[in-house]
Parts: sequence; structure tokens; C-alpha cells
Amino acid sequence: MASATLTPYLRDERHDNGGEDANGIRPSALTTTVPREYVHRTAVSEVFLTNWRQGDADSWVVSAQWPRAHTFYGPVHGLHDPLLLIESMRQAGILLSHVAHGVPLDHPIIWQRVRYDLLPEALRTTDRPAEVELHITDHDMVHRGKRLASARQEFRIVRDGAELATAALDYSCHSPAVYRRLRGEYCDLDLANSRKLPVPEAVPPQLVARDHDRDVALSPTDRPDRWQLRVDTSHPVLFDHPVDHTPGMLMIEAARQAAQASAPGFTLPVAMECSFARYAELDAPSWVQARTTDRSDDGSRQLTVTVEQHAKPVVSAQITSVPMS
Repeated sequence: MASATLTPYLRDERHDNGGEDANGIRPSALTTTVPREYVHRTAVSEVFLTNWRQGDADSWVVSAQWPRAHTFYGPVHGLHDPLLLIESMRQAGILLSHVAHGVPLDHPIIWQRVRYDLLPEALRTTDRPAEVELHITDHDMVHRGKRLASARQEFRIVRDGAELATAALDYSCHSPAVYRRLRGEYCDLDLANSRKLPVPEAVPPQLVARDHDRDVALSPTDRPDRWQLRVDTSHPVLFDHPVDHTPGMLMIEAARQAAQASAPGFTLPVAMECSFARYAELDAPSWVQARTTDRSDDGSRQLTVTVEQHAKPVVSAQITSVPMS
């Protein structure tokens, strides 16, 4: 959960490129990252957004920079990690909830659905970081009183001036009091983490296009299409800060790895849609299962990946993966 104290943000009245946010802070023309509190991150190194400005009515342009190397979302086969796209969307949605819609920093932002469709060539790495723009339009804004309760955002995403992806994100906002009612005793961070399970063994990293066990989200079972979710709360990226449940980005990573483990060679998830049904707790195993639903002559696959806990659905992902030489 984000701190209630804002990091001071650079102001440059001579180059103002946007209005003030709900806290009276203007985006800066200088190149920097947005305050980490605005994207619910602890490590500044995990903040990918650099600026924001208002476009037309109900629309925004958020800038991001993707590094040439990253400890977790690093390039593979000369391509930027497509999950950088989802992480940038996650950060942009949280940022705009605060700076555009006045959601307090201590209000949790909860996903219902995220999807993207991307053009693989636009992920090619170069000798410079990737400059990314997320053109965002707000839809279906629901308020309770004066507070934003839920929203859907549509994204057009451009990388170095070239079309990269279209995407969408549905989320809800909850006050701390409502969140405590939703989570019950699990809202207690110390209690939730005291009950966490030991981290099970990893599948071979090469099976899921990873280099190290620590970055593997799947643990083997007696079935080749079913795995236990590895929940390693010491991971510095997936668990950037203490949480009371399994993060959505970990489950998306597990879905991506399950799709990779289901196909020979390196594959790229060019389209993904994830729906979130409930929280996955830290005190019980979660199970990941992949099923190929269609194959094409060019080697592309349609897959359904599910995450369940206590035999109840947590996440359902529809993935289109294509082989990359």
C-alpha cells in the first residue's frame, strides 16, 4: 500500500506541460520518473513512468521509458519483455487514479481485467532505452459520492513513434476501511505473511525462458500441464513491498510461463487477456493449469491458463503465443 506522504515533484513553470494534479503538483518538463508513491512502488528503480499530461476530454498521455536491461523484465531474443507493457499500464492506471481523479494514496487499486494486443516488431531492442507513450481514454467511470469507485481505461501504446499495442484495464478503488472489510483478518500484513507457505522447487528455468530459479513462477507436479504457483515473497520485483495476498503481476507471469512451457522453443505472447475473480492467499497453494485450445499452421497457439486456489478460480488468462526464431 502506498505511503500517505508525497515525494516532492519537480516544478518548472517555464515549461509547464500539464495541469496540476489533485495535490497541486504539476508534471515537469524535465526528464525524471514520477513519484514512486504515485505508482505504489517502493524502489525507484521499478518506476517506469516519466511524465503525464492531459489530452482531450477524458484522455491522457503518460510517458514511460523501458530500460535496455532489467533484473526481471529483461529482453529475451532481442525483444523487450511484453510484461513491461502490462506493468506500465498498471503504473499508469494507478498514477491517473491519484493525479487525475483524486483517489488518496492509501486507497488500494484492484484489477478486474487487463488485456493487450501487440505488434512483435515494435518490441525489438536497440542501443537506447525504449521511449513509450500510453494514450489513455477513461470510460465507465463510477463514483461513490465524490470518490472514484471503478473505471475502464482504453490504451493506444506507441514506442519511439511506432504503433506498439492496443490494451485495456478495468480496476476498482477501495478506501482502507472497505478494504479491511473485504479482506478480514488477511488484511493484517504481519499475520498474512506469518502464514505464508514455504517456496516449492522451481521447474528448470530454461523451460520457461528464464535464467535463474528465483525468477521461475512454476513448481512441477505429476502432470506436464499443471504446476504449483511459486510465491517467493523475497523477490525484489514481484514483491517490491509487503502485501497481504499474491500480486496480480506474479499470476500474469505464471500464465506467461505456463504458455511458454506448453510449446517448444521460445514463444512470444502477442495477445493476452486476464480476468481476476478473487484474491489468492499466501497460506494455501495455488495451482496453474494450461490448455491449448487452437493451433495454426504458422505455429501460433491459443491457450487458456487458469490459476485456482481451494478449487475456486482466481485468474483466467487467454493467451495467443507465436514462435520466435
